[in-house]
Amino acid sequence: MQGSPCSVICRALAMAALIPVLGACSSMPAKPGGYAAVLENAESAARAGRVESALVGFDEAAQADPTNKQPWVRIAQLQFDAGNYGRAIVAAEEVLQRDPADQVADSVLTVSGLRIASQSLQRLQGSGALATETARIEAERLAATMRATMGETILDTGEPPAAKARSRAPSRRAGTPPPKPATPATPAEKPKSASDIANPFGGIGN
Repeated sequence: MQGSPCSVICRALAMAALIPVLGACSSMPAKPGGYAAVLENAESAARAGRVESALVGFDEAAQADPTNKQPWVRIAQLQFDAGNYGRAIVAAEEVLQRDPADQVADSVLTVSGLRIASQSLQRLQGSGALATETARIEAERLAATMRATMGETILDTGEPPAAKARSRAPSRRAGTPPPKPATPATPAEKPKSASDIANPFGGIGN
């Protein structure tokens, strides 16, 4: 059963009306400066110290251009600076998926992992969870690796003050020899300089 001539004409007119609309949609240019403008706004927020606003802006920039690594690099840096190491790792992995050779993302990923491990070690030590010999040995190996890689300050323990106290001890010992020659009670022993030279510590304890 064929449609009436009126219905056929209506369909033809509807299709003719849709053609300009579809053509306009396909030829509609992208929003001018979309990605660049969003990224610049996020950078401005970061420079002003508005970290949360900057993170939202960089996330919008990442959605505007999913193939660009720059928004994820900035997210990783801001999250790391804020101490959100887990989120920094996630953002750094997004960067490395787009550019496996990115040094900033690799550094953020490595140091964030070490910081998380350091915090875990401190919690385990504080709760006494390293009671077994095996756990203690593994923790010491991890701590040694972290210090060798990142330096002594990577672990915030009580060892640096003790090390400073030990470093001050030699300076005190170095200052003790001058009082030894100033002994007025032994002027008669000066002629025995030969024996003193042979055994400079012979007078100690007399």
